[in-house]
Amino acid sequence: MFTLPKLAYDLTALEPVISARTMEFHYNKHHQAYIDNLNKMIIGTELENMSLEEIIVKTGGQPDKQGIFNNAGQHFNHDFFWQSLCPVVKNSGPSQAAVEALNKDFGSLDKFKTEFIAAAGSLFGSGWVWLVKEADQLKIVKMFNADNPIAHGFKPVLGLDVWEHSYYLDYQNRRLDFASAVLEKVINWEFVAKNILS
Repeated sequence: MFTLPKLAYDLTALEPVISARTMEFHYNKHHQAYIDNLNKMIIGTELENMSLEEIIVKTGGQPDKQGIFNNAGQHFNHDFFWQSLCPVVKNSGPSQAAVEALNKDFGSLDKFKTEFIAAAGSLFGSGWVWLVKEADQLKIVKMFNADNPIAHGFKPVLGLDVWEHSYYLDYQNRRLDFASAVLEKVINWEFVAKNILS
């Protein structure tokens, strides 16, 4: 059975970019609910002893397994999102190797940031914006609802939650401001660099 992963920081650590109040709902309520629902759906089935990634791949694209896929996908997505973040005081910026990789595929770090933030703003409805690797190329993809890179054979590098529950208490309808603040101030660039280089 799956459990809520422990964060590497406390609920106040991302303030003022993401408030403790948002974290209380987003991490403790929303993420926990996806895990609880997933566990209920897979108990006693062939999926019960599979890894999260195996469940996502096995159930992706199957209408009769959509509920399982959604909850497994959201568990994976949120766990990856929490690891993609770090407190403002620990944000050292991207490593030279990460910058070089982003420069190669986007032209510059600033162009990557502009494209990533624009993708967050242009995704209609709820979903995720991802920086992914396909072979040796980095690219930005928008995915709706609980969809995620591993369901499509991509390697996730950086994920941003643009469901309203991730930002509405702090930013109301200003999704672009949320995306910009997260990208500029609380991205865990060590985690991103590790994903780029692995």
